[in-house]
Amino acid sequence: MSPEGRGIAGLPDAAGSTFRILHVSTGNVCRSPITERLTRHALADRLGDPLTGGVVVESAGTWGHEGAPMEAHAATVLGEFGADASGFAGRELLDEHVIRADLVLTATRDHRAQVISMGHSAGLRTFTLKEFTRLVRAIDPATLPPLDQGMVERARALVRAAAALRGWLLAPDADADEVHDPYGAPISFFRSIGGEINAALDPVVTALTGVGARH
Repeated sequence: MSPEGRGIAGLPDAAGSTFRILHVSTGNVCRSPITERLTRHALADRLGDPLTGGVVVESAGTWGHEGAPMEAHAATVLGEFGADASGFAGRELLDEHVIRADLVLTATRDHRAQVISMGHSAGLRTFTLKEFTRLVRAIDPATLPPLDQGMVERARALVRAAAALRGWLLAPDADADEVHDPYGAPISFFRSIGGEINAALDPVVTALTGVGARH
């Protein structure tokens, strides 16, 4: 696997030592790269090294620009959060990405529907980012496997618990689960979207790692 954690060749890890998070947006040049790199940054901040927890974070786009660089404003926003924007290359969402993912987090409900329509039993592990955040906030961390059993087991239990809650904890309105597309917008809108994404990721990474953000 590449140091960036983007390689997906080969068979799934039979030992179950890896948990793959796949972030999905449209072009894979704005929202999903921001979400991917902020997730990695948050894991590194909580754990010291994200790979020690067995979590691999990737991204792709439903109309992904294969090999395209991240949008410049997206890279700027990541830098303002202290996250690394280097070495990124866009990807088109493929069946194998969905097959390998343990958790798919999408920017919008349309992206979620597109991922689920690909099959591969993706329905129970595919959420919009903000939907997953809402569900995670309702899960008592004490009901999850203790951290000494490893982050991978804890992450899998978190996804199962969130899926079980989905029909009971609905969005307050149609817009609540959406992260809007900043493509072509000024840097101020990118900063707003980056802030939304960062805020949505915070409780998720806290639930995964058992460690709150440093303020």
